[in-house]
Amino acid sequence: MSKKCPCGSNSFYSDCCHKIHTNIVNALTPEQLMRSRYTAFTMANINYLMISWHSTTRDNSPASKKELMQWSKSVTWLKLEILNTTVNTVEFKAYFYENGTLECIHENSLFIKENNHWVYLKEYY
Repeated sequence: MSKKCPCGSNSFYSDCCHKIHTNIVNALTPEQLMRSRYTAFTMANINYLMISWHSTTRDNSPASKKELMQWSKSVTWLKLEILNTTVNTVEFKAYFYENGTLECIHENSLFIKENNHWVYLKEYY
């Protein structure tokens, strides 16, 4: 818990994403939620990824959860770059190694509130 948070905030995990992982309402902005989701991927915290995903766009099936777990554990996460934010979008790049190849997810994500907390809805074009 005394290590730097993977989200790139330069804070300790215990002072950053851990607070959101233990209580999602602590994500006060879409950027904070995005950072906490990235950190959850680095930790293969699938339960958190599910609760931080809008109920209409997530696949909550056991097979989907297993596949997400296997993938998040199979890659080496390197860093998250936040490129732009608006009231409800976050454009980011997430870098990782997969099968020895440097990969990057570049997405503009749309977030909305569900049950009084921010959740990821979908990629925003």
